[in-house]
Amino acid sequence: MNLDDVAAFRALDRQDMLAEIEALPAQLEKAWQRGLDLPLPGMTGIRQVLLSGMGGSAIGADLLAAYLADTCPLPVVLHRDYGLPAWARQAGTLVVASSHSGETEETLDSFHTAMAAGCRLLVICTGGELERQAQAAGVPAWTFEHRGQPRAAVGFSFGLLLAACFRLGLTPDPGAELLAAAAEMRRQQQDLRPDVPVMHNPAKRMAGQLVGRWVNVYASGRLAPVARRWKGQINELAKAGAGFELLPEADHNALAGLVNPDMLAHTLTLFLRAPGDHARNRLRTDL
Repeated sequence: MNLDDVAAFRALDRQDMLAEIEALPAQLEKAWQRGLDLPLPGMTGIRQVLLSGMGGSAIGADLLAAYLADTCPLPVVLHRDYGLPAWARQAGTLVVASSHSGETEETLDSFHTAMAAGCRLLVICTGGELERQAQAAGVPAWTFEHRGQPRAAVGFSFGLLLAACFRLGLTPDPGAELLAAAAEMRRQQQDLRPDVPVMHNPAKRMAGQLVGRWVNVYASGRLAPVARRWKGQINELAKAGAGFELLPEADHNALAGLVNPDMLAHTLTLFLRAPGDHARNRLRTDL
């Protein structure tokens, strides 16, 4: 495929994912502001936070847990399954049930379990059965408008969760940092748009290297959920296989598989890095 043929992109992109990517900074800002404005009852005595979600609805929760790791004094745990773990079934647990459609059966089951256990609850969705049941039970339901795929609503799922945690006193005010991140995304988009030719577009150059290969994405710290996100996007958008690994754990096992000479021609490994990575993990990535 000619990666500079924008018309071909449009023909393949029937759900307009390119527009969703373009709108991500604005989506994040909108979600943050909406999360500051929506009604939220006071909740005292919270001892742990469980984020229940699946697929695209869980990605924002993944990003939130990584972001809060250095500032939130309470455990923040993601739950991708039915029900709830035994430790979470108590009044001191805040369960946030996040489902883009409001119809995700695993998340609905976690909601029911949390209700029966007397947990604190917050629902995030676009509507559906989850909103109806939350309203019937008097549980705050934060809704947002988005007609695309859940994987294209990561700005909503992350921004709303972050606003809720800030308002509940679980993290210092992240507003300035969030707005700076949105501005940085807009700056980076200048080189990544479909109309930017291959020779000046790092995303297109990387795409050319990925074609026909199994992709492994490695990361550490706050970028750990980003590695999972890349893997999931390759699965869902390209309909191709991919994997992700996390440092430093991968240094103890998975990295050994990257030097198998029979596999090297069929794989491509990406290492994601950020200035905030642990110094030892930066050394691992360099190596």
